[in-house]
Amino acid sequence: MELITGRIPSERVPELERAVAAGARVLVVPEPGDECAARLLGVRVVDELPRAEWFVTLVEGPHTARLDLEVPIVTALRTLRPVDSGVDVVATTSVRFEHRPTIVRRRIGAGAVIAVGIVDVDGLQAHATLCRVIDRLGRPDVTAPSRPLGLGVVGYGPFGGMGYLHGLAADETLGLRFVAAADPVTERLEAAGADFPGLHAHADAASLAADPDVDVAVVATPPVHHAEVARTLLLAGKHVVIEKPMCLRRDDADALVRLAADTGRVLTVHQSRRWDTDWLALRRVVESGEIGDVFNVETFVGGFEHPCRAWHSEESVSGGAIYDWGSHHVDWILQLYGVPPTRLLCTAHTRVWHDTTNADQVGLWMQWADGREATFRQSDVAAIRRPKFYVQGTAGTLAGDYRPVRSETIEPGRGHRVTVSHHAEAPVDLRVVRYDGVGNQVEMLVAPVPHPGWAFHRNLADHLLLGEPLAVRPEESRDVVAVLEAAHRSAAAGGELVELP
Repeated sequence: MELITGRIPSERVPELERAVAAGARVLVVPEPGDECAARLLGVRVVDELPRAEWFVTLVEGPHTARLDLEVPIVTALRTLRPVDSGVDVVATTSVRFEHRPTIVRRRIGAGAVIAVGIVDVDGLQAHATLCRVIDRLGRPDVTAPSRPLGLGVVGYGPFGGMGYLHGLAADETLGLRFVAAADPVTERLEAAGADFPGLHAHADAASLAADPDVDVAVVATPPVHHAEVARTLLLAGKHVVIEKPMCLRRDDADALVRLAADTGRVLTVHQSRRWDTDWLALRRVVESGEIGDVFNVETFVGGFEHPCRAWHSEESVSGGAIYDWGSHHVDWILQLYGVPPTRLLCTAHTRVWHDTTNADQVGLWMQWADGREATFRQSDVAAIRRPKFYVQGTAGTLAGDYRPVRSETIEPGRGHRVTVSHHAEAPVDLRVVRYDGVGNQVEMLVAPVPHPGWAFHRNLADHLLLGEPLAVRPEESRDVVAVLEAAHRSAAAGGELVELP
């Protein structure tokens, strides 16, 4: 999309009109008194308003699917007035209780010109909602779907598990609908039917793969089965979402990526913690340059308690301790650095809990070609927790410490009751300390960002229905699996250094 700021020369108007009629998209920030812009856009600037926080209200339509209809942006503002009947008002801004047009679209032939009164173009292009609205407005293929996509889950699990989560997310995401569940345990299927009336019940993945109402299938089985089940579903023509980890071996991950491409189906991994509110805050700090160029990242999860007694702690089913929380933390680290490490080593300890096959503690060290490094530790024998995040940059350091999650009540007949929840579910505040260049340190506290809701599922619907970029590309999850597999191999060899291709 071509962006035009400043006054439009009169000789450019016919050229732009011809280009738009042929299918081009043009975004214009019109200036007051520009008659050439008024001729092209069908609007004039009415008022120029100062830089402030303004609330933009979107006019509901296919271009606003799964987006908030009112969003703030800090900018200088120009309000607009249509002077042509062929202009669609797309968004307004409240100015002293009067809604004034600030984004409009005019169709010319196969293309469109879009006028925006948001003067801060960089802020507009970086805005999570408005930039997507602008992109959708210029695309002729953005239309309301004829029906929601049916989503099914293989491995519904117990109440409150991943099957229930995906069911809730699908039914609360415009464009998706929870239609089917597969589980070998009859009681779980009965519970799924009670949770979601009308759900199709299947005994296994093959049965769900044959269900014509399922467009998207989620693999929520134990990890050892991920590759096999995903292959079955892709061959049946389903789009596939795999719970983390994608699988246990890089060769299997490569095969799944190739199969998805060959069958023309979407493959992604439910890396849900990319949308943890403290992680989103951390990324904002890093991407702002506040702590300079990051060269060391350390993450931790754990405590001193007996590990999970379910399959999560059985190596033959889970893949090993590194595949559990490591799937999230390695994904975080690779997101920060952009590429996988060039070498790593992993150590493992089994010193306290001898009734499980997973290690009590794993420590993974990674290094990149340019010397950057990262460390992830997961422990069930850490009586004092390390920080969740510790990130060093060339201008400062960021850290976030876990806090206990507990609720207290007084119940009649029972007295004082304490409920303790998993510490990793609570977002952490980030302490950011930077050097100011004149001998002092400046400290600030960064709170988690607002919760983004069912962001993974919204993106999935946006990708399948509107062709927008996939948030979790399968190649990224393949890289995570490659790191985890190499780490598991290193730990089994007593902490051997492993070079990665």
